[in-house]
Amino acid sequence: MNRIFEGIVDFLYQAATGAKRVRVLLTPVFALAFFCAVLLLIVLSFYIDRLLGFPEFVSKPWSTALALPFLTGGALLWLWCAGIFLRTKGTPAPVNPPPVLVTDGPYAYSRNPMMTGLFLFIFGTGIFNGSVTLTFIMTPLFILASILEFKYIEEPELAKRFGGAYIRYREKTPVIIPRILRK
Repeated sequence: MNRIFEGIVDFLYQAATGAKRVRVLLTPVFALAFFCAVLLLIVLSFYIDRLLGFPEFVSKPWSTALALPFLTGGALLWLWCAGIFLRTKGTPAPVNPPPVLVTDGPYAYSRNPMMTGLFLFIFGTGIFNGSVTLTFIMTPLFILASILEFKYIEEPELAKRFGGAYIRYREKTPVIIPRILRK
């Protein structure tokens, strides 16, 4: 299993530090694949709800009122992070990341606030639709899978690319849940 992770880390490192043409070609492929995976997670959750006969756990208009802060906050956080990446000449796609280590804005409080925004948005989507599966099963599983991917793939690649600067940043900044007060 380690060899698989190392191979993925090497591929991402080579893509991130390689020719701009390759990065530009791979970016929409990775973005589309990630979008489709998230969409599949949501659609599959709704299907499982129907298959197992789960009722909506919260009905309208309460589901809208409860979901709105998660949907809005998650979308705004994701867009803020994506904007920072674009400003630094990178994209959210791991094959075309910013060429510099981003540690400002929401990245001063969390190493992966973009995913935190996505988690909030998916959780809000589950609440909005009253989906037991999406809210209480798939979102936590997606968070767990993302943390494992971050630990075994993304972080080793970042350490390889940015060295000591990333290691120092990693030591003082939490992974997903922001530290409101910085040290």
